[in-house]
Amino acid sequence: MLNLKKRLPPLDPLVSFEAAARHMSFTRAAEELSLSQAAVSQQIRNLENNLGVALFTRAHRSITLTSRGRELQHTVSAVLNQLSNAAEEMRVSGNQLRLTIAADQSIASMWLMPRLSQFQHQFSEVSVRLIASDLENDWFADEIQLSIVHGNGNWPGMRSEKLFNEEIFPVCSRAYLKERSIPIESNGLVNEILLDLDDGHWNWMNWRTWLSQSAINLPAHHRQLQVNSYPLLIDAVKNGQGIALGWKHLVDDDITKGHLVRVTEESVATNLGYYLVWNENRAMETTAKDFLIWCKNEIIH
Repeated sequence: MLNLKKRLPPLDPLVSFEAAARHMSFTRAAEELSLSQAAVSQQIRNLENNLGVALFTRAHRSITLTSRGRELQHTVSAVLNQLSNAAEEMRVSGNQLRLTIAADQSIASMWLMPRLSQFQHQFSEVSVRLIASDLENDWFADEIQLSIVHGNGNWPGMRSEKLFNEEIFPVCSRAYLKERSIPIESNGLVNEILLDLDDGHWNWMNWRTWLSQSAINLPAHHRQLQVNSYPLLIDAVKNGQGIALGWKHLVDDDITKGHLVRVTEESVATNLGYYLVWNENRAMETTAKDFLIWCKNEIIH
């Protein structure tokens, strides 16, 4: 990008131009800006020299915008307004309590967002920023105060507290079950339409791993549908496209609402889970502590 300082005219003449163009008067612009009429006139003359165009037609007791001046006025007024609003927002929010949290796409979409309004109602003075990402660099970026991520609880330089254990079981929609009865035995699942998560993280379970816990081999040609986003995979299940593995807590709300149904009584528990994670070298701020406690209470209730 070219050097903006070289391309942009000085700010003070732009402010004087905007005021003069709005009032159609150098004198009234000077009164508004607490400057002399001569100072405003000189600043606008400097701006015209900088741009190489006449912005006003000057008469004995009046001024009017030239066509180039009207063109510039539209842009300058909008830009100065935006700058003014942004600055005012910074001033107002400067002392506001802020909480920046990160979560992987699955828990952000399926567990946190449906509940976040409750946190905001309870802590109405806190402004929340949520970063939903499946990238570890985003979870643990400098501005993140607290993260909710899947794993074993061990991340270098980070402290963690388990939010809930991992328990996984098959789920489908009621539409899929129209011509079937439940529970379906685990060894019968290989004959069903199985939808699989195609995720780059090694620790997310797939059908082959889940069935192997029951000593059931999935045929090598198994590839009904693979999706690299867990929320999208569950959307496919809700649409009756097949059976997928459901992570407890992530799918509990959909089961309660009848959008999903547990297919079997069997489930697989692992030594993984979802954790609340924060930088061990940085004191946890009050807003992050409140959020941590609130998250744990949500699981209890």
